[in-house]
Amino acid sequence: MSLVKLSVSAVRNLQPLSLEPSPRINLLAGDNGSGKTSVLEAIHLLGLARSFRSARLNPVIQHDCEQAVVFGQVRLLDGRLSQIGIARERGGDWQIRIDGQNARSAAQLAEVLPLQLINPDSFRLLEGAPKIRRQFLDWGVFHVEPRFLGAWQRLQGALRQRNSWLRHGRIDPAAQAAWDRELALASEAIDEYRRAYIQALKPVFEDTLAQLLELPELTLSYYRGWDRERSLGEVLAGSLARDRQLGHTQAGPQRADLRLRIGSHNAADILSRGQQKLVVCALRIAQGHLLNRAKHGQCVYLVDDLPSELDEQHRHALCRLLEDLDCQVFITGVDGETLKDGWRTDTPVAMFHVEHGRIESSGVKA
Repeated sequence: MSLVKLSVSAVRNLQPLSLEPSPRINLLAGDNGSGKTSVLEAIHLLGLARSFRSARLNPVIQHDCEQAVVFGQVRLLDGRLSQIGIARERGGDWQIRIDGQNARSAAQLAEVLPLQLINPDSFRLLEGAPKIRRQFLDWGVFHVEPRFLGAWQRLQGALRQRNSWLRHGRIDPAAQAAWDRELALASEAIDEYRRAYIQALKPVFEDTLAQLLELPELTLSYYRGWDRERSLGEVLAGSLARDRQLGHTQAGPQRADLRLRIGSHNAADILSRGQQKLVVCALRIAQGHLLNRAKHGQCVYLVDDLPSELDEQHRHALCRLLEDLDCQVFITGVDGETLKDGWRTDTPVAMFHVEHGRIESSGVKA
């Protein structure tokens, strides 16, 4: 998949823009505050219906506008073009359109335009809360396992019912047992899909990381969210009193985590910020390879501030890996000459200059 056209209105400081990017490498250069990251944010809105810069919507929408609108034309695997659009209103309402039809959820956008983000906050995948790593894991499982979304929706429904009962106690024993069974069945399915995905991801990640950084002692493991020696049903029964005291379910896939360690230490406690960025790059590029393998298609990579914390050698190595994915990439940086450096001569590279919220084509890399 790749973006053929992008139209943006009322996002951050961007002037209304219409862009026809290259299907391969797109470099966006400009001063800090010029709007480069906002272009990536608009693409992120189009693919996931949310910003990667702010949990709140209001900062994304220009202050004198009531809604931000992003429209895109996406070339699908079979060559057809799909029209997708997202409108986010200041009051919180949103509308998604795919090929002229209203879409029910952001998951439908993600199916059409799978995105990977690498930015200066990428180290949070290692340092941050388990929720961030679960989101990373579930992005991959969602795109390679068609049954995952249904199991995840069942899990969310069962968790809501059980947690409501734990807080209020307003459910009869038979209904409680039924919801516990539903929770256990959905959880076992999700665990199976996640474990299969990690098994496929690990060798690809290790091979990718070896091309960026020598860290043979780094290990990647998966914690499913409850005791691996017992079924979730047994764990739920044994922790019922504690769950009622806390008012929520402690064990289950909602507590799963990915663990990256060097020896007995968390990798984030040992690695430099630059090394962490390379580990995260390897993880996300490995996911791209698995997506290609499962769907014979590519995800779109958004790389904000490529030179940040990477020396020339590692920057060039990352460029090679992105080229080998044969996917569409959008990369920002202050120095256009630095961005142009490191690509193969036969790789199509489109240059764009961003200034005061306006974007102009600078032609093709010489």
